[in-house]
Amino acid sequence: MGNFSRKVERFLEVFINAGGYVRVLEGLKNTLLIAVLGLVIGLAIGTLIATVRVLPKYKRLPRVLNGFCSFYVELFRGTPMVVQLLVFYYVLLPLIGVKMTSVAVSVVVFGLNSAAYISEIMRSGIQSVDPGQMEGGRSVGLSYANTMLRIVIPQAIKNILPTLGNEFIALIKETSVVSFVGATDLYVAFNYIGSNSYEFMVPYLVMAILYILMVLIISLLVKWMERSLRKSDRGR
Repeated sequence: MGNFSRKVERFLEVFINAGGYVRVLEGLKNTLLIAVLGLVIGLAIGTLIATVRVLPKYKRLPRVLNGFCSFYVELFRGTPMVVQLLVFYYVLLPLIGVKMTSVAVSVVVFGLNSAAYISEIMRSGIQSVDPGQMEGGRSVGLSYANTMLRIVIPQAIKNILPTLGNEFIALIKETSVVSFVGATDLYVAFNYIGSNSYEFMVPYLVMAILYILMVLIISLLVKWMERSLRKSDRGR
């Protein structure tokens, strides 16, 4: 017990007196920023891909677009996130001569990666909506795009909300790989504290607790949104 107390004292000394808390706050901010913006980008692109993939394939253009979207999904689902980060940051950006911060690169890559998974989630959500909803929208004069946007997709999101919550949780946990491109996340922050206190047990334990708390908060928010949507449905 005394040994653990000394470990806690070393942790607090670096956390408070050596400015470790500043790095932890920066890491927490970057972790949430990358995960939230990555989910938003993924939801926008993923919804577009899902819409393309459920289009009727009677004409050539939908078939070509479907092939491109299928390739995109398999590309990002078939390679690890860390490989995508490294290729984007150290290969693609230098080739095209564009400079971006490591956090900005992480946001873009997380968004593109998430889009591949969300597109499949959204596609199943769209297919779970009664086909009569599309027919009803078209019968009152709405275009295919407007019917999807105003009627089908909102219902699909309700059906897949728990799965989207799981995707957000996965993004939160996967931010630990952004240190490979020099971004400061929670892992980098607590690794700094461990390196300066020569003791890694307490920093890593606190880091694990922070991740668990974030996941619990997200799970509670998703459950609250589900209850709210069910109440709104019953109130119609």
